[in-house]
Amino acid sequence: MSDLASAIGIRADEQDLVAELQAGSEPAFAQLIAQYSHPIYSLIARSLRDPADAPDVTQEVFVKVFRNISSFHGESSLRTWIYRIALHEASNQRRWWGRHKRQELTIDAPQENDEGETFCLADSLACPSASPFDCACHAETRELVAAALRTLAEPFREVVVLREIEGFGYEEIAEILNVNLGTVKSRLTRGRAALREALLDTPDSPFSARCASAKLKSAPQAPVTAAILRSAAPTTGASASSTASHAFAAQSPASPASPLTVTP
Repeated sequence: MSDLASAIGIRADEQDLVAELQAGSEPAFAQLIAQYSHPIYSLIARSLRDPADAPDVTQEVFVKVFRNISSFHGESSLRTWIYRIALHEASNQRRWWGRHKRQELTIDAPQENDEGETFCLADSLACPSASPFDCACHAETRELVAAALRTLAEPFREVVVLREIEGFGYEEIAEILNVNLGTVKSRLTRGRAALREALLDTPDSPFSARCASAKLKSAPQAPVTAAILRSAAPTTGASASSTASHAFAAQSPASPASPLTVTP
């Protein structure tokens, strides 16, 4: 008898709640959501292919309850009716997933075009230009190199700029400056060393930090790479960087061995 009385009591409480829900009582809906949201969410999360969809489906369940509570006539318990709606919505979500989401592809997924060539969307969407971070780093590097170059004595600065930035050969530099080839080589060696020291001694310089950690300050000579020096070249007028790139790719026979590099 106690079980029957308990069931009758629950049924009476449920009828009161249903009556309030059908009357549009907001506290009654708040009570309904507080009582059923967690178990309904757990049921749906275990029923879907992607548990991440459970919050949206759970919300849709309570929207359906709100819209259809007037059609509830007590043929079953309120709990049974809500669970029936929840399983129906989960089934709808699974069917939608089967029709649509399964056909979705990530941008890294390999695909094949009409010619049988394999490609992925990421390759066509990737931007080939430098990122804002890279642009900021290059700008900082240009400022550091330009400032370091200004500290060199004029004879050394001329040779370093002509050789490392403008890309001229040793004989061409000798002709431009009207000096002999040995003087060009001597000035270039001393200019590289002075430029290296200027970069290493610049406060908060990335060159200084990295070279110090690698203990390269004690090295006999470690000039800065051609790429770093070319970053100080002006961007207007004729393209000096392409000339410099060619000059560093194939040095003249009279050139000394390729220098060691310190890449920041």
